[in-house]
Order: sequence, then structure tokens, then C-alpha cells
Amino acid sequence: MINGGSEMMAIPGPETITRQVLSNGLVVLARANFNSPSVVVQGYLPAGALFDSDEKLGLADFTAQTLLRGSEHRSFQEIYDALESAAASLSFSAGTHSTGFGGKSLAEDLDLVLEILSDALRRPTFPEEQVERLRAQLLTGLAIRAQDTGDMASLTFDQIIYPGHPYSRPEDGYPETIRAIIRGDLVEFHRIYFGPRGAVLTVVGAVDPEAAIDKVNQHLGDWENPEQPELPSLPPVPPPANPVRRKVDIPGKYQADLVVGGAGPERRSPDYLSAALGNNILGVFGMMGRVGEAVREKAGLAYYAYSSLSGGVGPGPWYVSAGVDPGNIEQALDLIQKEIARFCETPVSPEELSDSQSNFIGRLPLSLESNSGMASAILKLERYDLGLDYYQRYPDLVRAVTREEVLETARRYLSSERLGVGIAGP
Repeated sequence: MINGGSEMMAIPGPETITRQVLSNGLVVLARANFNSPSVVVQGYLPAGALFDSDEKLGLADFTAQTLLRGSEHRSFQEIYDALESAAASLSFSAGTHSTGFGGKSLAEDLDLVLEILSDALRRPTFPEEQVERLRAQLLTGLAIRAQDTGDMASLTFDQIIYPGHPYSRPEDGYPETIRAIIRGDLVEFHRIYFGPRGAVLTVVGAVDPEAAIDKVNQHLGDWENPEQPELPSLPPVPPPANPVRRKVDIPGKYQADLVVGGAGPERRSPDYLSAALGNNILGVFGMMGRVGEAVREKAGLAYYAYSSLSGGVGPGPWYVSAGVDPGNIEQALDLIQKEIARFCETPVSPEELSDSQSNFIGRLPLSLESNSGMASAILKLERYDLGLDYYQRYPDLVRAVTREEVLETARRYLSSERLGVGIAGP
């Protein structure tokens, strides 16, 4: 465990997190922090792009972004004015698995945020004018995406690694699918998929946990939706039989982006921590790890080069990404693949692992310093079934990872015979 009484108290655990399941199934987690006058509300419910049809892909995201555009009790302008006058904020977004929300205010305005949140979740009106305004914004965003080499390389990579899988689809859809969505689709998506089953909400800040839970219960405790379905299970992700490479041509660009990797472990997987520590060594720690050192610092072949691990509810991608001069694609790709091969052939050094472990343990308290960071961390405990004492056990779990485990995990997920390569550029 982390040493020091006051430092230990800063680490959330069962002694400081109050968890309660409301009668309608909504899970509420609360933690007090009276060192700040503010309060943060974060949460999610299982209404994500998994429920989108191919023809109307982006519907979950469209719906989420329309929730604050008008409700039964307030117009779009009235919602904006109420939040603005209290210096409060509230926003929604949708991912593959869920629709998430986050809000912040002074503790005295918690009721206001919860009232607007409840209205948005339960009684949005989807005004036609606002729907069309938002559609125009979404289409503009997709037009920008189509010209972004980084976004298109990432999208191409997902299509290679997750063929026929929900993870191959962009959550924000395509221009033709956004155009196909009508107001009635938003109303119907909300009616069917929005409800308290599987929903989680956390409150962190200058409010007593029991009082916070009572307030949530007042605003959301009678929320029901008998039609709300269970979240569909994810199909398996078979690794590619052979390496696959695909390039998207975007004329007129001066930079090419490439993404190389495969599907990584789920967040709940026993080998997630060894993958995370290994990824830190491969392309994060210091000047973007081994990859940054080889490709950017020594060879000077990339504007940036790093690795990323996105373990979540399902097997998110584990990849190396780089931005390069179009003339340097082959050289940079060759160097990246050599670094991945070395990572999968030889154990990391004791110093690399020790430095990475110290980095993980040392940055945990820093990530929990703000109410937002604390709320996000507590939300992960529930989403991934980690247990309320997970962060108290975390330093020992990190220190327990061995070099051999890092190597074995790298070989499992980053085998050179199964790597996907997505490239976008001129």
C-alpha cells in the first residue's frame, strides 16, 4: 500500500466511497471532498452505438448530443442560461457501449445540475430546429474527419483489426447515415434504450455522500423503462490470419499518418496491467518510449510516434501511431515493426520495468487530485468490476508484474504475423 496516512486517505476505498443501488437499479457512488467548494457529477447508461443499425450509424451519438437541446421543462436557451448563471456545466456524449454525461457546479447548485440532468435523460423534446442545426454540425465534423490523415488512418486500422465487429464502425457514423436519421429515430432510440438499468452515477465534492445519494434519488429514483433491453454481448475478435495493410489516399496533404497493431486485452483481463506497463515502455514513458526514441529522436523520421492501449469493456486496440513525411512511410513503418518485434522477442530490462512501475504508482495520487479525476476513477471501479479497494491494492498489483509477464502479454497481442497497418496520406 502507499505509505503515509494522509496520502492513504486521498486514495479512494470502501471507507470513503459510499455505494448504493436505488430501487430502480441505478447505481450511485459518492465521495466527499470538502477541500473544494465544487461538486462533480459523472455517469453513464448502456445506450451506445452497439444499438445502431448500419444504415443509421451515429444514431446513439446524435441522440446524446440532442439531449440538452430542449426538454419538457426548459428550452435550449433556458437550459444554457440556467447553467451559465450558476457557472455550472453539463454535457453528454456517446461511445460504442454507453452514453456518458458529466457536470460540474458549486455544491449549492448540485440540485440544479441534477434537475437538468434528469430532464435531459428522461424528458428531452428533440426540437426539429435544433435537430437540423446539430445535423449540420455533425456533417461538418465528418467532412473534417475525411480530410484528417490521423483520423482516417485510425478508422482504416479499426476496419482491418475488427472486420464485421461493432468496433470496426465509427461511433459518429458516416455522412450518408447521419443524413438518413430523422427526428423520429432520435425519439425512438431514447424511448427504448434510455433507462436506469445498468446506469451508474457518481458524485464527488463538497457534499455529504448520504445527502448526495438522497438528492440523486429525489431526481432519478422514480425513473423507469420496462422496455429497456440488455446490452448485447460482443462477438469475439479473431486475429487476422496474416498481416494486413491498407492505405487511404487523401490528395493535397503534406503528412501521412500510420497506425500499426492489433486488438489488445479487455480492461477486466488478468493481463491488462502487464500490457499497460509494457505499452508505457514501448511508446509512452519519457520521450514516447522505445518507439519515440527509435523513430523520432534517432532516425528523425516522424513528427510524432507513440503507442496506445485502449482496453475497455471489450478488447480495445493496442497500436503504435506515427505522423511522417509521405516519403518516409516505408522507413518509419520498418523501424516501428522492428521495435514491436524486439518488444515481443526479448524481455524488457529490469530498469525499464522498475521505472514504469514507479511512474504508474507515482501518478495515481496526481490523477485523483481533482474532483473530476476522482469521479472518473471511481466510475471505472464500477464499470470494470474492479472492487472499491482496487486503488488501495493498485501499487502492489503493479509491483507484482514481472518482465516475463510483459513479454508473454506482448507476444499474445502484438505478434508480427497478425499486425494490421492503416495508412492515410497523399
